[in-house]
Amino acid sequence: MLSSQLKIELAETIRHYNSKGWSPATSTNYSFKDEMGSIWVSKSGIDKAQFDASDFITITKDGIACGEFEGLKPSAETLIHCAVYELFPETTVILHSHSVYPVLVSSQLADKLSVSGYEIQKGFEGQISHHNTLEIPIFANSQDIKTFAKTLINSKSKIQNHSFIMRKHGTYAWGRNLFEAKRHLESLEYLCQCEWMAQQNL
Repeated sequence: MLSSQLKIELAETIRHYNSKGWSPATSTNYSFKDEMGSIWVSKSGIDKAQFDASDFITITKDGIACGEFEGLKPSAETLIHCAVYELFPETTVILHSHSVYPVLVSSQLADKLSVSGYEIQKGFEGQISHHNTLEIPIFANSQDIKTFAKTLINSKSKIQNHSFIMRKHGTYAWGRNLFEAKRHLESLEYLCQCEWMAQQNL
């Protein structure tokens, strides 16, 4: 997909997720890698209800705004995106959510969300049966994004299902295209909601 079209479709996805309550205030960040391999990330401090295709900026592999956007401020968590692209080079889209259920579930678990028996598990690339156990790692939230990015890079073996949870923060999910990234994020969101409601006997 050409970057111009992807910007439009990703911006629409961002506004949709905002309408679901997944990006309160100006929170969350998103990125994609274009056909030339350049990384585009959402600007910092943008109201996601009003997010537009023009609100993406290019960054270097070190997370610094570049090209015509030099000097602008990308998302505070840009280095997390850079780490994911480094770990999983086939990735072209990364989505981030601050929705309620992953925040609640992660507050009650140690180092991973482990589920089995849910049909939606097959929403994750490579998962072929609900009988399998699906594991999503949970990492401690940190304001030191450089250190957090290094933690991700050192934890590649734990990140097997195109996503992870930051404790009491939110989720990151990615894919080889926007459709796949959305499928991974939405599947994880659904599982977190199911697990929380089951824990609370709701």
